[in-house]
Amino acid sequence: MSIPPSSTEIIEVSPRDGIQNEQTLLSLQTKLELITRAIAAGARRLEVTSFVNPARVPQMADAAELADMLPQGPARYIGLALNAKGFQRALDARLHEVNFVLVATDTFSLRNQNMTTADALALWSDLGTDPHGRLTIGAAFGCPFEGEVPLPKLLKIVELAMHTNPPGLRIGELALADTIGVATPHDITARVTAIRREHPHTKIRLHLHNTRNTGIANAWAGLLAGATAFDASMGGVGGCPFAPKATGNIATEDLAYMLHRSHIQTGYDLDACIETALWLESQLGHPVPGMVMKAGPFPAKPA
Repeated sequence: MSIPPSSTEIIEVSPRDGIQNEQTLLSLQTKLELITRAIAAGARRLEVTSFVNPARVPQMADAAELADMLPQGPARYIGLALNAKGFQRALDARLHEVNFVLVATDTFSLRNQNMTTADALALWSDLGTDPHGRLTIGAAFGCPFEGEVPLPKLLKIVELAMHTNPPGLRIGELALADTIGVATPHDITARVTAIRREHPHTKIRLHLHNTRNTGIANAWAGLLAGATAFDASMGGVGGCPFAPKATGNIATEDLAYMLHRSHIQTGYDLDACIETALWLESQLGHPVPGMVMKAGPFPAKPA
């Protein structure tokens, strides 16, 4: 068995993926408080918004205004984009990184961003030359419309993304998204290992959903396989408006608990994560999926 690292990175995505599918529209001030609380809990990279059509994702309608009001300090901010216009809007907002998404299947890609996978790859060949650009491959483990995404297909997409324009390695960090939560630890190990074998200088980030209760196990498998960063969301909130039954991300506090108990440092304060998850639950007005926020840390602190 591989030896786990002494530390790893958790990217907080509750301000974007966490709330984008929620019926309750959080105010701009509430979103800023969520970001501030997450930073106080230890987050140093946060995906804070997406630059998408507000008619399709109304929760993100205030993206530019939010970007103008982000707290200054130690954190790096990421904005998500699905097309060239969104990418430019994110650059204009002066965020540290722009996370461009392309989807591994045509059916989902057309629903998600009105273009085929090949179209998205062609667009990435232009956008990816920007030093702020990062790439996520959505539905990298399975598609709600086309089913299985074979490993050779994924590897071909990665190869094309790496060697489009100009030739050579251009992606410093590649995120693989289990958008609908179908992956198992075996899948994670196989895909992370295969990509690292072909592209050893590219850091791999995992975006995991806990739809089928495999998210935390998948994170551990990814850690042992060599993934260096993990997206997570306070309280385990999240979902995709264009993917049926795509439920929450792995919970930041659940992931931090597992890692800390395994002597792996994250820079997060578990108690502060729990407090933030409970606060977010109250803002959304319904129970959220996180487990450690309900059970508490261990050993429990004296009352």
